[in-house]
Formats: sequence, structure tokens, C-alpha cells
Amino acid sequence: MSRKQLRLGAFMRPVGIHTAWWRYPGAYPDANFNFDHIKRFAQTLERGKFDAFFMADHLAVLNMPMAALKRSATVTSFDPMILLPALAAVTERLGLIATGSTTFDAPYHVARRFASLDHISNGRAGWNIVTTSNPDAALNFGLDEHVEHDERYRRAREFYDVVTGLWDSFADDAFTRDVESGLFFDPDKLHVLNHKGKYFSVRGPLNIARPVQGWPVIVQAGASEVGRQFAAEVAEVIFGSSFDLAAGKRFYADVKGRMKKLGRDPDHLKILPGCFVVIGDTDEEAKAKRAKLDSLVHYDSGIASLSIMIGTDASKFDPDGPLPEIPQSNASQSGRDRMVEMARRDNLTVRQLAQRAGSYYGNAMVGTPETIADRMEQWLEEEGSDGFNILFSHVPGGLDEFVGRVIPALQRRGIFRREYEGKTLRENLGLPRPENRFFAQPMSRSSAAE
Repeated sequence: MSRKQLRLGAFMRPVGIHTAWWRYPGAYPDANFNFDHIKRFAQTLERGKFDAFFMADHLAVLNMPMAALKRSATVTSFDPMILLPALAAVTERLGLIATGSTTFDAPYHVARRFASLDHISNGRAGWNIVTTSNPDAALNFGLDEHVEHDERYRRAREFYDVVTGLWDSFADDAFTRDVESGLFFDPDKLHVLNHKGKYFSVRGPLNIARPVQGWPVIVQAGASEVGRQFAAEVAEVIFGSSFDLAAGKRFYADVKGRMKKLGRDPDHLKILPGCFVVIGDTDEEAKAKRAKLDSLVHYDSGIASLSIMIGTDASKFDPDGPLPEIPQSNASQSGRDRMVEMARRDNLTVRQLAQRAGSYYGNAMVGTPETIADRMEQWLEEEGSDGFNILFSHVPGGLDEFVGRVIPALQRRGIFRREYEGKTLRENLGLPRPENRFFAQPMSRSSAAE
């Protein structure tokens, strides 16, 4: 009997989430904005048989005080929809997932970009649906105030309906390209969407053939109540935020239970919580490496990260006092809840909490390759997750160590592939290809690339 298989994404942002990764000895400080480095990272991930390169996006620079901003390596990074097609040309099997905001973009733009990426990559695209929690982004798109949290999700639901409807504009076999008759496509296999809803009016059709995968893989990251319900309705991959196995099991059971109630197959959703990994020859060495990395977090960076997470200016708090009561805000609710819970649970001062916020505050696996593989296997077997989105301590070292040492340990356990199962991201994740909602599936399907 074959064992349950672990799924692995790499959260690259594009290369790191720890605010001090670029200061660690041996790290490439310019890696966020150096294509040659990023190309090497993607090829290393593919050599390790990772499912996907996951790139978040940021739509604001002035989202923190200048004292912190001047210490941030994320102040400059590539547009993911320019970077990922370039990476598609230098990889063959690695999935390519990017953020596309439903709050500050138009459905037609998003549908066209991700359909293009799916064709260029021969079926390896994924769309990370985000509602954009950062209020500073609103100021770059003509809004003086950010859209309210639950309203952003209501808009996102309609946005999703429009995008997926546009992807179904053409039947898979619409393009006949009959040279003799001069018929390029069959007009009976073209659907005009004519969507008119509360938020959008979109005629369509999309001016690109149906994506290779039918639809690019749908990824979502919200953990609030409305975010969980949205994920249960539409997501195929969740970038989770569970900080320990117990929390992971609760989240896993909750979201997959919601799917069952909606009539969706729970196996058609892969829950991949973020996992920050630090590797050493011994557990003690790995802990020392983590301590060294955390010591490089400047207080200005940490307090800015904390402020973003809790949705209020934490610099006004007493650094050596406890975290005051923090009401819900219009920012990320799950992020605020994690920070408050951590502060109360571990009796942290604001200064201590800020260092954790800047150094990565979520699920971390620190130890030898065998220790890390053991813990990942436990999460998989106990249904805490279907795998992980790996966050590397630094690049290239942390990435190279994971591929060179942890991947073989997972393969020895029989829980991670030695070769890719297929050519598309859906095939490698074990996800079905969506049927076209407007046209019956043809008996045989050739590539719809156009």
C-alpha cells in the first residue's frame, strides 16, 4: 500500500520572510532583486522535486516607518507576473504560483495574466487569491481608506466567479486552425460571459485560449472565519498559518469538514501551512543558527512587523511592558489573533514579541534533517497538514541544505516523490482538471495552446 505523500511549496516572497535573512553570513543580500540568483533557486527547487515556487506580492512600499523600511530587503522586488514567466523558461516541472489581488485589480487582467502564465509554462500556473490586508496599498490605488475586511471577501467571491468564467470562454477544442477552409476557431465553441454583478460588469470573452490546466490552481491564505469559508468553497491549496500541530489539526478538520458540507471532495484541497526551517548537524547547532539569525533583527524592523500584524502602531507601547489589549481592526484578523495569543501564552514583553514578529513567529522546525523529517511525517500522518510551504532561513544556504539533506530524509521514509508524477501543477498535486462550465469535455483533447 503506497504511503500518503507530502506536498511541498517554497514560499520565496520571493526569497525570504525573516527580516534578517539578508544579513546572515553567506546569504546573498541582493537575492530579492537578482534574477540570476532567483533562477538558480528555482532550478534547485525543481531538482528537489518541489511542487511549486510561491511568490507573494506587495503593493505598497511606505507600509512601515522609515526607520524600519531602510532595513527591509523587501523594499524592492520583481512583479511576479514578469518574474514567473521568465522562470517558466528555465524550469520544466516546478509549479509557479503568484499573488493576484481581488481588491486592487480587475478580473479581466487577472484572468488574462494567469491564463498566459499557464500556457507559457505548459500548465504550471497557480493563482493565490488575496484580498490585500495592507491598508497602505489602498493609497496607491486611489482610495483614502481601505475596503472593510468582510467586504473584501464578498468582492473576492464575485471576482473569482468572473475570472473562472473568463477562463472557460473557449471550449478546449475550439481552435480548429483549418488551413484549407480558413476557419481558425469554431464560433459555436466561444462563450460570451456577460457578467453583471454587485461589483463587476464584464462582457468577455477572454482573448486567450482556455488554460492548459483548465484553470490555474486556486490558492488561498485567509484564516479568519470568512476566509475559511471562502477557502472551503473555492480553494485547491491553502497557504496555512498554523503554528503547531494541535492548531494544524483543528484547522485541517475545520476546513475539510466545511468542504464535505458543500459537497466538495476534501482530497481536492491541499493544506500547506508555512514552515520555517533551520537545519544543523545536531539539534543544538540548528538552535544556535536560529539564535544567530534572530539576533540580527533590529528592533525598528521587529516593531514595524508587529504593527503590521496587529493593525495598530506598536511603537507607542512600552517596549518592556506587556502587550496591551488589541481590538480587531481592518487588517489581517488571523495575524492579529496569532500575535495576541503568542504574547499571552508566553508572557512576552512588547520588545520580545517584536523580535518574534520580525524573526518569523509561526511554525518552525529547527533541528537535524532527521528531526525535521520526523516532525513533517507526524503532521502528515496525524492530519495536521497535507504538506508545507517551506520558508528558508536564508539563501542560498538554507535552500541548499533543505534540498540536499531534508528531501532525501523524506524520500527514505517513502512520503515524498523521487520523480514528478506529471507535467502540470495539477497532476503533481493530485488535483482534477476542472470541467468547462459552458461546454462539454471533448472525447480527446489536444493542447489548446494559442
